[in-house]
Amino acid sequence: MDFQNRVGSKPGSGGVAGSSESNVDRRERLRKLALETIDISKDPYILKNHLGSYECKLCLTLHTNEGSYLAHTQGKKHQANLARRHAREARIGAAAQGPTPAQLAAQPVADALGVPKKQFIKIGRPGYEVLKVRDPETKQHGFLFRIAYPEIAKGEKPRHRFMGAFEQRIEVPDRNWQYVVVAAEPYETVAFKVPAREIDLSEGKFFTFWDPETKQYALQLLYRSAYGSR
Repeated sequence: MDFQNRVGSKPGSGGVAGSSESNVDRRERLRKLALETIDISKDPYILKNHLGSYECKLCLTLHTNEGSYLAHTQGKKHQANLARRHAREARIGAAAQGPTPAQLAAQPVADALGVPKKQFIKIGRPGYEVLKVRDPETKQHGFLFRIAYPEIAKGEKPRHRFMGAFEQRIEVPDRNWQYVVVAAEPYETVAFKVPAREIDLSEGKFFTFWDPETKQYALQLLYRSAYGSR
């Protein structure tokens, strides 16, 4: 419909363009901009087929002429596929070059050195015994932990560490408690909750012992001061 030459219309005036007209105008502007700024001969994704049409090898789309293809390259679909392709190539390049120094620093030493990680199937919780002990001379109180590992993996030895209340994620953290954690493959790791007081690490007060024949592990700790004293 002619909106400019009808009766009562003002010269130069026209109706409001619909969505289809806006899309056509947008594509035409993109096509002109691409023709001015892009060298199509250097585009690795354009392919002219035997019918004279143009294909985008990246998006697998078909275009009737170069202008239509160039307008497509400025669209969201082509730009999103380009971003994905570049990200994929960057990952492949990084893998070929090996881990960066920062990535090596974040890896465990065994992984960084390429040492194969041991894989074990957990067989359950080991049997254990907890005894309260007291030094007859200094009256220091403490605990003795005895843990049985009859099926411990060959070449493995139990390992222990002390864990603060705020390191664990099982219970609500309480600064009055700490945990003695003991691990040995293929058993589940066990943790003993003990008062968070200073432990006497001097010789004879704190010790661990592993008997490879009976497969028994013992750990004794004594607190530096007796109960009720400062």
